[in-house]
Amino acid sequence: MTALLEARDVTKIFRSGFIARKETTALEDFSLRIDPEQPCITAVVGESGSGKTTMARLLLGLELPTKGDVLYKGQPLARMKRHEWLQFRRDVQAVFQDPFEVYNPFYRVDHVLEVPIDKFGLAQSKAERRSLMVRALDAVGLRPEETLGRFPHQLSGGQRQRIMVARALLLKPRLIIADEPVSMIDASLRATVLDNLRKLNEQFGISIIYITHDLTTAYQIGHNIVVLYRGSVAEAGDVRLVVKEPQHPYTQLLCGSIPLPDPSRPWREQPMPSEIARQAKEDRGCKFATRCPHTFEPCLEKAPPLFHTDAHRAAACYLYRQDVALAGDEMDSIFIAMEGEVARR
Repeated sequence: MTALLEARDVTKIFRSGFIARKETTALEDFSLRIDPEQPCITAVVGESGSGKTTMARLLLGLELPTKGDVLYKGQPLARMKRHEWLQFRRDVQAVFQDPFEVYNPFYRVDHVLEVPIDKFGLAQSKAERRSLMVRALDAVGLRPEETLGRFPHQLSGGQRQRIMVARALLLKPRLIIADEPVSMIDASLRATVLDNLRKLNEQFGISIIYITHDLTTAYQIGHNIVVLYRGSVAEAGDVRLVVKEPQHPYTQLLCGSIPLPDPSRPWREQPMPSEIARQAKEDRGCKFATRCPHTFEPCLEKAPPLFHTDAHRAAACYLYRQDVALAGDEMDSIFIAMEGEVARR
């Protein structure tokens, strides 16, 4: 079956400087497949600089890959025609980190809802347009009478972000890429926005790529998870397995940094790198080797592939070299599907 959206061995390198050229690899050999028939929530996590936002921009067609392809229904984004782009823009919507940046402060918030309705011809009259806006706002828990007609600064960050979710819902998309959608709003409102995203998946059958640095919210909302480190996949699979029983040393470090509501419990100390880790080089071998307590000789020579360690999990670490290695385009085979275990959660 042709994927709705697929990243196939995608690499993105940014180049800077005129005399001394510098290259920064933001994403390397990344693959991900969104199945059109099994809508799931895939969380993508990692620390700042791990390549999460670059991945989102590539999937949205806002950046072109240096190597590899991003395909929409089997067609590379770089070679799509205008009518295919229009359908892509309708099927794949985005919710970005800062809800205020999307708004023009001189327009009422109605404007961000009216633009997609008018551009895609969703309504034939003003009354029908109003009705669509009201239904979309109701779906994300906002009262239209208290929302429409206001300026952005008159609404809270949570309200502005939910309007952006409503805007995406207007087009009845098949995939929403949400890049840090709750990182800039109050903790009291994060649960509301996350609940809205979960309902879009459960009630409307919309797949979601949820990008975050917060493992806690990734665990709450996700079915599957991809852990990125310096542009490469460290671990991926069922979110319950990866978060509760992390295998990759970097994932273990992330999970160990999650704060617990117990002031008497000390912070977990970060394990020291092994002796061999001092010999590791940034541009060769495993990218985590310089920080890893388990670094040994193979880690210095070549980056590890993803090893299929469990039925629904893979880790890119030579500690699991006895397991079968996965090709990049096989990563989605470890994800749990909506028809099976996800449906019973």
